[in-house]
Amino acid sequence: MNRSTIEGDPHSILEAMTICGKTIGSHMGFIYIRAEYPLAVHRLEKAIKQSHEKGLLGKNILGSGFDFDIEIRLGAGAFVCGEETALLRSIEGKRGMPTPKPPFPAQAGLWGKPTIINNVETWANIPIILTKGADWFSKIGDADSKGTKVFALTGKIENSGLVEVPMGTTLREIIFEIGGGIKNGKKFKGVQTGGPSGGIISDKELDVPIDYGALIRMGSMMGSGGMIVMDEDDCVVDIAKFYMEFCVDESCGKCSPCRIGTRQMYTILDQISRGNGTMQDLQKLEDIGNAMKACSLCALGQSAPNPTLSTLKKFRDEYLAHVQDKKCPSGKCKHLLTFFITEKCIGCGACARQCPANCISGEKKTRHVIDQSKCLKCGACERTCHFHAIEKR
Repeated sequence: MNRSTIEGDPHSILEAMTICGKTIGSHMGFIYIRAEYPLAVHRLEKAIKQSHEKGLLGKNILGSGFDFDIEIRLGAGAFVCGEETALLRSIEGKRGMPTPKPPFPAQAGLWGKPTIINNVETWANIPIILTKGADWFSKIGDADSKGTKVFALTGKIENSGLVEVPMGTTLREIIFEIGGGIKNGKKFKGVQTGGPSGGIISDKELDVPIDYGALIRMGSMMGSGGMIVMDEDDCVVDIAKFYMEFCVDESCGKCSPCRIGTRQMYTILDQISRGNGTMQDLQKLEDIGNAMKACSLCALGQSAPNPTLSTLKKFRDEYLAHVQDKKCPSGKCKHLLTFFITEKCIGCGACARQCPANCISGEKKTRHVIDQSKCLKCGACERTCHFHAIEKR
């Protein structure tokens, strides 16, 4: 979402940063951007060059006596550098790790100097607000959150892409009217907002007007503006494990609640997905997650438990199915699956030829069988069978 804004209108960011510099008495700005976004970097570089040529950056801007310039700093894509103090350390050439606050960046930030940090979306709003006025901007949105919000709508949705809506729009409007509903006529299960550490919202909350406060109350957050839609074929345990694995990899390791907590939560979720979970594990997930939210140094550790805690609360029956019944209702957790050849089998042998474990046997034109002790649960047989004779249970 931010990348698209930079690619589409980089001058709005430069103008807003210059305005901010004039307002607070700063003469230098930095844009921190992932090196993996070459088009955005190229267009920023071009826009900065154009601004210098027009006298909108550099010495004595438009004859005002005000000097301001902007530099681009490329990041390596570390998720933790979304935290403001980690971002500052990275710009300084140090390892991107958060530091305790206070002092806040506005008191002592980049190289110890007062520093104002905002994201691309915030900067892009400044020129239009100054042009049209605060009253105009305040008419958009709801009482708690003003203006519009851009969401990156993706997942099991008919129309994916960037969606800009007024604050206070409901998820039902975004997903079913703008997004066109769920693909292939499947049933809606949930939607995750806020990126990898955002919570998952259920169908019971589709009609809640979305703003910053509403999402937090639902156990999620606005975050980066990501909105990933899930259908009935998605398993919440598998989803929670996927995002926790990401947080394990992206944790900087500086504070123990995040460094140890993410690893422990991932291990428990992995055990549950393999059918080895216990009822005590569900309580452990809640205890560890709440401790991480209370004690982690930065927002990565504080928000990493959100996918797990939100699904434990809203989809507890699925966790119970994994723990008590040793079944995955969505058929995603392969260790809990059993592939079974039904009466539809005509004995063509296609599945046996594709099986990497050689666990399918049977005579030609007779129903084949699967040796469950050897089955890898890879699903190759199911994908190969043209007669839909193989089911997973």
